[in-house]
Amino acid sequence: NAARYVLISTADHDVHAATPSSAADLWIVSRLNRMISDVTGHIGDYRLDLAAQRLYEFIWNEYCDSYLELSKPVLQKGSPDEQNATRYTLLQVLEKSLRTLHPIMPYITEEIWQRLKTPLGIEGESIMLQMFPEPGDTHPQAEDDIGWLQSVLQGVRNIRAELNVAPGKPLDVAFQGGSQTDRDRQLQFANLLHGVGRISASEWLEDDADTSQYSVALVDDLKVLVSLKGLIDLEDELARLGKL
Repeated sequence: NAARYVLISTADHDVHAATPSSAADLWIVSRLNRMISDVTGHIGDYRLDLAAQRLYEFIWNEYCDSYLELSKPVLQKGSPDEQNATRYTLLQVLEKSLRTLHPIMPYITEEIWQRLKTPLGIEGESIMLQMFPEPGDTHPQAEDDIGWLQSVLQGVRNIRAELNVAPGKPLDVAFQGGSQTDRDRQLQFANLLHGVGRISASEWLEDDADTSQYSVALVDDLKVLVSLKGLIDLEDELARLGKL
C-alpha cells in the first residue's frame, strides 16, 4: 500500500534528484540512515532477528505511519520545488528500504523495486544485483523538530480518541506555556499541524488564561489544548468523569 501511494503520487511527474530541504524530508532521510547503520551492524553480528525488527520499526512506524502522512500536505499545497523534493524523497527512501529489506523478504521487494527503478532512473535487471545500502548523514535537528511535531499530533489524536471525535473533524487548538522553541516550532509546522492534525484554528493563550473549556495534552512543559465547544455536552462529560 505504501508503494502504491508513492507510485500514484509520483506518476505523470518529472521527478528529478533533489536535496531534501524540509524538516520532514531531512527527518526521514536521517532515520533511514540510522536504520541502515543498525541493520548492517545486526547482520554483522548474525542477529537477523534484530535486523528484521529494526526494519519493521522503520518501515511501519516511521516511513508508512509518519512520513507518508507528512508528505500529503506538501504534495497538495507545496511549491513545485517542495513537491519535487518530497516526491524524490518518497521514492529514494522507499528504494533504499527495499534494498535493505531484500535479504529478509526477497520476493515482494523485487516486485516493488522493478516498479520503482524507472522513475528513479536506475538501471539493472534485479534488486539482487544492486549494492546493499550504506548509511549516510544524519540530521539531529530535524529529528528533534519532527519529534516535537509527532508528540503534538499524538496529543491531539489521544484527545480525539478520548472524546470519540471523528478523525476528520476540524478542531480548534490552543497552546499554553512551553518555551520560545515551542513557539518557533508551532509557526514552522503550522501547515502540517493544520493538514495532518485536522486543526482548523490555533492560538497561544496567556499562562493565566482560563482553560476549563479545553481538554489538555502535555508535551514536556507545553500544554496542547483542544477546545471542547461544539464537540461534547460538558455537563454529560463532567457527569461521566465523576463516575470514574
